[in-house]
Amino acid sequence: MTNWKAYLIDLDGTMYHGNRMIPGADQLINAMKYNEIPYLFVTNNSSRTPADVAEHLRQLGIPAETEDVCTSAVAAAEYIAGLQPGARVAPIGEHGLIEALKRAGLTIDSEQPEYVVQGIDRSFTYEKLAQAARWITGGAKYVLTNPDLLLPGQDGLMPGAGTISAAIVAASGVQPVTIGKPSEILMKHAMDRLGVRPDEAAVIGDNMYTDISAGAHAGCGTILALTGVTTRGNLSDLQAKTGVRPDQICDSLADVQSLVVSSLKSTR
Repeated sequence: MTNWKAYLIDLDGTMYHGNRMIPGADQLINAMKYNEIPYLFVTNNSSRTPADVAEHLRQLGIPAETEDVCTSAVAAAEYIAGLQPGARVAPIGEHGLIEALKRAGLTIDSEQPEYVVQGIDRSFTYEKLAQAARWITGGAKYVLTNPDLLLPGQDGLMPGAGTISAAIVAASGVQPVTIGKPSEILMKHAMDRLGVRPDEAAVIGDNMYTDISAGAHAGCGTILALTGVTTRGNLSDLQAKTGVRPDQICDSLADVQSLVVSSLKSTR
């Protein structure tokens, strides 16, 4: 705990629920800014650009700039660009993914792509499934922005990027490289941006399957906020299922803020 100098902060379930800020989110971020504590908002959401995410946070009253946001789409694009600059890519996804691929200098190519990059796609069709399977079985590498099976929607849970991926995997017989949580690739991307080692960073999140598992896999500290899907009631079961135990458990974001400030004092 004494080495935590930077924080990777989840969004949905940690900072907000839909269009409602979780109490204390604004105060936590203001405290980090005041104390000059490095942080990034790290999200599996591939449908929005970082600018879109920052605008949403500001509308909720949470201070945020575009450079504060790290999405799975951006991490996926930069992952591919790091392996093969200018690679030909075929996106299956929405605005946030397509913009990330372009900004990373990759070439959108729906004829002979070298990579198929898939995220959430709420206009996914049978033809897109067939095309993805043809590309992948034809030799294109398959990259998945995030494995979330379900997403919260206004009318209840909706299929996520992981559900679409399950169909593509079934059709192609190829497992993707997964970028988003619980993969450590997204965490490494965020830490590289902040210039910190895993032992210097802690993940703050509400989800044992994604946030806390990703932090543990990446070698980071983990702070579980009981503000979303994980509760005192299901914590033991989730720990058993994930094989992961958070380093710290906080009932509220006010408790997270106290923990972060205490950790700061021990490092300075």
